[in-house]
Amino acid sequence: MVADTAKVVVDSVKEASNGAGWIMHHILDSHEVSLEPFGVIHLPQIHLFGIDISITKHIVFAWIAFVVLVPILIYVAKAYKKSLVPKGFANFVEVLIVFVRDDIAKQAIGENYRKYVPYLLTVFFFILTCNLLGLVPYGNTATSNINITATLATFSFIIIQAGGMKKYGIFGYFKAMLPHGIPSVLLPVLFIVEFLGLFTKPFALAVRLFANMIAGHTVIFSLIGLIFIFHSYFIAPVSVGFALFIELLEILVAFIQAYIFTVLTALFIGMAMHLEH
Repeated sequence: MVADTAKVVVDSVKEASNGAGWIMHHILDSHEVSLEPFGVIHLPQIHLFGIDISITKHIVFAWIAFVVLVPILIYVAKAYKKSLVPKGFANFVEVLIVFVRDDIAKQAIGENYRKYVPYLLTVFFFILTCNLLGLVPYGNTATSNINITATLATFSFIIIQAGGMKKYGIFGYFKAMLPHGIPSVLLPVLFIVEFLGLFTKPFALAVRLFANMIAGHTVIFSLIGLIFIFHSYFIAPVSVGFALFIELLEILVAFIQAYIFTVLTALFIGMAMHLEH
C-alpha cells in the first residue's frame, strides 16, 4: 500500500494546494474509484424521491468484503465435511470462530450465548475484511466511513434491545433498568438517564471504529506527504520507514478493532440480559 500511497500523493500534490485537503480527498468517501494510472471508475449517482442513494466508493468496498467473505466461509465449511480437524487456512479461520464463540460470546453473554454467535461472527469477519481491504493497493477501508459504522452499530443496537426485551418483556425491560429501593422522586430522572444510555452504547461503537480506522490512514498519507512538503529526498527514508511501520501496525489494528466492536456488542447484550440490581 505504501508504494500505491506514494503514487497517489504525487498526483494529489500536483493538483491540490489547500493544506491537508488532498489527504481528505483520498480518505473520505466519493463517487469514483481511482485506479490510476489505469483510469477512474465513475460510480452511478442515484436519487429517489429526493433521497440520495448513490453508490459510493466505500459501499463498493463493503460489497467487495461480502464477495470475499462468502467463498472463504463456504470453503471453510466444506473443509469440515472432509475432516473434523481442518488444516491450513481453514484451521486459522476455525481459531477465530472458536475465539469469538468461547472467549467473547460465552464469557460476555452467559448461558444463552449460542443464539447470538452467528451475529457476532458476522460482525467480526465483516469488519476485519473491510479493515484489511484498506491495506491493499487501490483498496479503501469501508469502516472509515461513519455511515458504515453507524449502520453496524444500529444492527447491534437492535440485537441488544431485542435480547433484553425477550428476557424481561418490553415493560419489564425498561422497569428492570431502574435500581430497586430508590426514592420515587428520583425515578423520572434515573429513567431518562438510563434511557439515553441505551443510545450512547451504539454511538460509542460507531465513532470508535470510524475514528480508529480513519486515523491510521491519515497518518500514513501524512508521513508520505512529508517528502513532497519538504521537497527533499533526504526525508524520504524516514517518511517511508515510519509509513511502513504504521502500515504493519494497521494490520494489528484491523484485528483489534474487529475484536473491540464484537466484544463490546457482546458485553452490551449481556448487560441487557442481566439487569437485576
